[in-house]
Amino acid sequence: MMRRSEFALWTFLVLAVIAASATVFNLTRSQSANAANAEIYQQLDLFGDVLERVRSDYVEKPDDGKLIESAINGMLAALDPHSAYLNPKHFRDMQVQTRGEFGGLGIEVTMENGVVKVVAPIEGTPAAKAGLLSGDLITHLDTVQITGLTLEQAVEKMRGPVHSTIVLTVVRKGRDEPFDVSITRDIIRINAVRSNAEDDIAYLRITQFNEQTHSSLKKAIEKLTKEIGPKLKGFIVDLRNNPGGLLDQAIAVSDSFLEQGAIVLTRGRNSDETQRSNARAGDLTNGKKIVVLINGGSASASEIVAGALQDHKRATIIGTRSFGKGSVQTIIPLGSNGAALRLTTARYYTPSGRSIQAKGIDPGIVVEQELPDELKKRNIKPRGEASLRGHLKGEDGKESTGSPAYVPSDKSKDKQLQYALNYLRGTLSAEHKAKDDSGKVSVPN
Repeated sequence: MMRRSEFALWTFLVLAVIAASATVFNLTRSQSANAANAEIYQQLDLFGDVLERVRSDYVEKPDDGKLIESAINGMLAALDPHSAYLNPKHFRDMQVQTRGEFGGLGIEVTMENGVVKVVAPIEGTPAAKAGLLSGDLITHLDTVQITGLTLEQAVEKMRGPVHSTIVLTVVRKGRDEPFDVSITRDIIRINAVRSNAEDDIAYLRITQFNEQTHSSLKKAIEKLTKEIGPKLKGFIVDLRNNPGGLLDQAIAVSDSFLEQGAIVLTRGRNSDETQRSNARAGDLTNGKKIVVLINGGSASASEIVAGALQDHKRATIIGTRSFGKGSVQTIIPLGSNGAALRLTTARYYTPSGRSIQAKGIDPGIVVEQELPDELKKRNIKPRGEASLRGHLKGEDGKESTGSPAYVPSDKSKDKQLQYALNYLRGTLSAEHKAKDDSGKVSVPN
């Protein structure tokens, strides 16, 4: 058990460093700093009392690690919805996501009736080469039954070192007996950019901003420009339901379409912490028209791209209001145990100085999707940043609710995409060309 004196000594040592730092950097406020530190001493002493009481008197012996982790999580939850403690496993998972590549099999999966169901094998991956099919059910991993595992736990077991082998037991419709498939893991790259030619329009769907995003976008632009040829009328950059990701990738993606000027401004607590990211010469699209699609699921890095291209009048923004996450999180590794801190350290602003925190990006052309009857019956209200408990307030006090994040799987029923295609081709009907008093086109259902 941690004795009171041990906790007090630890507290004293930590706060001695804090006090020393405050004195070095701000001598003129030493009195107020000392008063603040005295209050921290008292609060930490209170925390020590509670921890000691729980450890000694709780009805069952508590897990000390869980107690401390929960206390840390509670502290960070009091700040904003995006600051959090990442234990070693969650930190590793986050690194995998932002890296965009990992050792694995290459299948998109879901959980169904206690077993893993293959949604689709990813083209060119070990799973696809081994013959796994959409709809296959995976019941065992290396002869160990999956029942009882969560989807996250099953996925964790299927990932592993490159060149290592795993045996999947598969149940397939049309076959009487389960069968085993041996698959050797390889490097799997998360495809952050999906692209295709819509006749004379280049369509670019960016699903997230990981370390592969900009390089994948560059390749897609080059490929489609060559494939479509002289008849190319423009580009659609689809950022709908893109939750964001790495700031540097959002800057690089924006830079792909700009010749000069600011891309984003970030400001920390102190005025001298403002940073400005600028575009370099070289528009990968050679000045072709661009439409950016956004909706209520477009957040963070997506909003940086949309805001930059909107402010520079480089793209027409079509869709509905974005999510409104205008803050930057920094990942801070902690100690040697592999944990980390995700801490909100700055707000970001578009090139014209707009903060979109709790407000979002308003499209120049509002096009709403027709919701299917099932979603209408569920009456699900859109959720934006302003609806999150404890969110950072908008700087001017104005906040906006989110917008729907529904995108039809059938492209022919996707009103936002179809409008964008017609807009770039110059084939809009007269009623769609009429502008309202605000200068924005509003296309009703």
